[in-house]
Amino acid sequence: MGIPNNPDDHYPDVVAAGSLAAALLAIAAESGPTFPVILSEANPLGRATVPSTVPHRNAMAINGYTWKRNWYIRGEEAFQDMELIGGDTDDLAEIAKAARAWHDGATLTDIRETASFVHLSGRFEVADNDPAQLTASEWQHMRIEAGEADWPQYHELIEAAYAEPTLRVLYPFTSHWTLRFSTSTRPCLTPLPPCLAAPRREGRYTLNAHFMGDVITEATTADEAVTALLSHMPSGLGTVTFGAAPQND
Repeated sequence: MGIPNNPDDHYPDVVAAGSLAAALLAIAAESGPTFPVILSEANPLGRATVPSTVPHRNAMAINGYTWKRNWYIRGEEAFQDMELIGGDTDDLAEIAKAARAWHDGATLTDIRETASFVHLSGRFEVADNDPAQLTASEWQHMRIEAGEADWPQYHELIEAAYAEPTLRVLYPFTSHWTLRFSTSTRPCLTPLPPCLAAPRREGRYTLNAHFMGDVITEATTADEAVTALLSHMPSGLGTVTFGAAPQND
């Protein structure tokens, strides 16, 4: 992403201001106090970042599309660098509203109410990195993501897995849309071998011995696939642990 070779076509205001950061600050000043906006040295016309006063948030990234007048944002939590909010709009004033709210520490819901273009990923903020809460946050994200996808079989698989208490306490993640489970959170996952895949349109759900491994069995429904998975899960898994990165000596 970045400003095209002829930025006057889509971003004359940004060109006139000298950078996206300057243009954003000028717009923000029209409606309230300004906030820090960090200039991108590599792409001053097409990129800027806005830090947050909340320590468990990364700086919000703001980028311009190359082929049309539009900016998109990404706001991440600082522990796993996972998306909390996103969205795109051609209205720089709306970008400024979202950026100010992110900087000032507004809740994710309040940011969405402040700037209607903002999309919530479903993840919620876990300030103390509690493994159980990180797991619940990731499940919430996956359920929302699956519900928004044009893929009913995948949605049914996520919901069937979430409905099973044994799986709901495991940390969920996907690899190329294959549903997998870990006994630890990011950044250092501890994946369990069995994993599930949903069919595209027609076909059957598959239970694999491990990611990209041999097919153990196939199932007609998501519930059947989850039942098959449970029979291949190790016993005594316990609760999810914090996936701390190993320390170098």
